[in-house]
Amino acid sequence: MVDEKEEIQKCDRCEREFPAEDLIEEGGSRICENCYINAHARIKVCDPWAVRSKKILRERAGLVGSEGLTDSQKEIYEFIVSKGGATRDEIAKRFDMPLEELENEFAILRHCELVKGQKRNDGVYIVPFED
Repeated sequence: MVDEKEEIQKCDRCEREFPAEDLIEEGGSRICENCYINAHARIKVCDPWAVRSKKILRERAGLVGSEGLTDSQKEIYEFIVSKGGATRDEIAKRFDMPLEELENEFAILRHCELVKGQKRNDGVYIVPFED
């Protein structure tokens, strides 16, 4: 039970309310534990060893295309394919997902050689790997 005198503040990232003492100072912001973990548990997108490992594992398991992905990863991949590419902001909005979490999903899809980044006139798009 929360003490009525306990100060409640919003997380600067997710905007949910928490007891002030539970928030963590991070780069001038006060954030909750989940946002802190999401910000620090990033998977590297450009990791040649991860790509090689994922490629070998998928080949050995006989996985092609979106086989072996989580439901969320499949939905993101299918959305990107259906549009011929999408910006990070478009994908984040469509799936109501924080950018940090989305970056981890992109990294996994990139390691599977399913998507890649592509610079276009109006910004960077996530596109199917074959393009």
